[in-house]
Amino acid sequence: MKKIIIGAFMLGAITGATAVKAQKVNSLSAKEKKEGWQLLFDGKTTNGWHTYLKDAASPAWKVVDGALEFDVDAKKTGAPGGDLVTNGEYENYELSIDWKISEGGNSGIIFSVHEDPEFKATYLTGPEMQVLDDDKHPDGKINKHNAGDLYDLVKSSQKAVKAVGQWNTAKIVKKDGHLSLWLNGVKTVETTMGTPEWDALVANSKFKDWKGFGKYAKGHIALQDHGNKVWYRNIKLRVL
Repeated sequence: MKKIIIGAFMLGAITGATAVKAQKVNSLSAKEKKEGWQLLFDGKTTNGWHTYLKDAASPAWKVVDGALEFDVDAKKTGAPGGDLVTNGEYENYELSIDWKISEGGNSGIIFSVHEDPEFKATYLTGPEMQVLDDDKHPDGKINKHNAGDLYDLVKSSQKAVKAVGQWNTAKIVKKDGHLSLWLNGVKTVETTMGTPEWDALVANSKFKDWKGFGKYAKGHIALQDHGNKVWYRNIKLRVL
């Protein structure tokens, strides 16, 4: 009888743990709510997002199994693509976001995006935290182009990306220009925007002649359409 009771208890504990884990996806705990976190993605719709320079989200961005998925096939059949951006703009904040990339895929989390017809793409103003299959995408062999890097500006302090098909958790903390990037609990990048150090990084990058790049303290957050299937979920932000 004791074995049956213990077995039932363990099964209940496992089931309960699974339930708790499931509740955390695209939701806020009581502690997070108290700390001022807000959900940027409700897990069901694209509410709060739109395609860059458009009024609404492109149908190529779909919600599938609680994740924002970029549907490459939909784009091939005529649905307009484009980067997905937040309706809101943010300056000082902590952002947490889960991502998963397809085999050989490429995407990115772009921030401080200034949305203006003068700039035809999000990356013309916003720096990017790289999202990549390091092993099978050509960028994986390029310095400062790996997952977790501040794209073309700062190489990750160490490799922290998980295997393709697994969820990664990225964090971007931006406060008064000071910027730190985290991937799966590892701090990959730390720098400060608007400083001589920052100007030197930009001057030695592909962005050196882009007049609007990294110039805006406040801006939108974007999920990049790089032509490959990618998934995002658990998108949370708190203002600092």
